[in-house]
Amino acid sequence: MPKVKLPRKSTNIDMTAMCDVAFLLLTFFMLATKFKPDEPVVVKTPNSISEIPIPDTDIMLLTVDPKGRIFFSIDNQIKRRTLIDDINQVKQLGLTDAEKELFKKGASIGVPFAQLKSYLSASPEDQKKMNDAASGVPADTSVTNPNNELATWIEGARTTNPRLRICIKADGDASYPNVQKIIRTLEGWKIFRFNLITGLKAVPYGTAAYVMQQGGRSK
Repeated sequence: MPKVKLPRKSTNIDMTAMCDVAFLLLTFFMLATKFKPDEPVVVKTPNSISEIPIPDTDIMLLTVDPKGRIFFSIDNQIKRRTLIDDINQVKQLGLTDAEKELFKKGASIGVPFAQLKSYLSASPEDQKKMNDAASGVPADTSVTNPNNELATWIEGARTTNPRLRICIKADGDASYPNVQKIIRTLEGWKIFRFNLITGLKAVPYGTAAYVMQQGGRSK
């Protein structure tokens, strides 16, 4: 008796459900993602051969632009709100809740305390103009100097979040005395560990760092 041959059919997988899930996830991430606000200044850091990664969270960023102006920021929005509440109380700035929320969601600050209220209450366009004309956060080499407002920011931020890791991001054209003010202020608060943000360049051939990179084998 002859065998009956069944016709071969290709496997058909319905991808409709998977496409629906993919688009739902994409829509969720697009709506839920919070974009980081633009920094008020752009700096071009010098290059180095260091490959130490910068931490992702709990960061205090101290930026020095080509003009030597200093800008201050921390990344955690909840801690930013606590910080501005404390600063507002200590310095009696008279900030409203709306202005505190703007600070919480904003980027780096580069104006003195006396101009902070007017800066936070300004429109985004006016804030950009103020950033261009700002003198930066006043700083000095001594934390006891009442004009060293950077010392107040650093002390308040460290009190708010003791786990903060400090990063200094200085432009390659910034003068060293302005960077030194930051370092001296950190030393005044007994802070001797911080990161210097730099660009990455290739390790020169034949150097000790090159040998270490090759696992101790020189070529």
